[in-house]
Amino acid sequence: MDVLTPTSLDEALQARAERPGAVPIQGGTDVMVALNFDRDRPDALLNLNEVNELRGWTRDDGMLRLGAGLTYAAVEHGPLRDVLPALAEASRTVGSPQIRNRGTIGGNLGTASPAGDALPPLVVEGAEVECASVRGTRRVPLTDFVTGVKRNALAPDELITAVLLRASGAPQTFMKIGPRNAMVIAVCSLALVLDRERDELRASFGSAGPVAGLVSAPIAEVDAFPEQVAEAASPIDDVRGTAAYRRHALRVLTSRALKRCLVA
Repeated sequence: MDVLTPTSLDEALQARAERPGAVPIQGGTDVMVALNFDRDRPDALLNLNEVNELRGWTRDDGMLRLGAGLTYAAVEHGPLRDVLPALAEASRTVGSPQIRNRGTIGGNLGTASPAGDALPPLVVEGAEVECASVRGTRRVPLTDFVTGVKRNALAPDELITAVLLRASGAPQTFMKIGPRNAMVIAVCSLALVLDRERDELRASFGSAGPVAGLVSAPIAEVDAFPEQVAEAASPIDDVRGTAAYRRHALRVLTSRALKRCLVA
């Protein structure tokens, strides 16, 4: 297996174009599991750890740009936790401290798991995914980028370079249910924003459908909103929970999240 290690974004995009079968790796928290259990055996890995352009985050005229290499630990412990509190809450629930130090936002998007913890908090803030190749750069709404279970809209020669959004500044929160409080894949999860400026409730759920769904309603419909969220989900029965339990859990999580945001 070849390991390609570009030192700039231009080099990374060129390598991606020349070796589209190379699997991008940065934190490796998903890729290494697949390799260790022999679920995937690519001809090459595209190591992005030396590409500085993918790190950190910036804010320009109200637009946030979260680099694909931004780690959960950086969100959890840095100033971004006050700008995107739901994303920070989600980051605190991801794996162990070691995983949070390595796992990245871009990796969560690329894996496109229905249980991806970063997805619901980004969906409720209207995030777009920046996809780049030697052909140029494009933006794809996150709701369109994840196309199914572990499927996304990346072209074979593209890399995820950033997530772009305008933080609402509205009260928001993230909750999830699992067999224990840490180091667990969500049975279901929920991010909710109470946006008084737009007179809108927005919720996005994880592990209750093939993609992170988005539900919105006027604030006046607050009492009916938990049922609306539950009905919008399309959960399945699996080893972690039944579809009926997931719908029930979404009603409870939505009610709790609304109470938390209404007093904020």
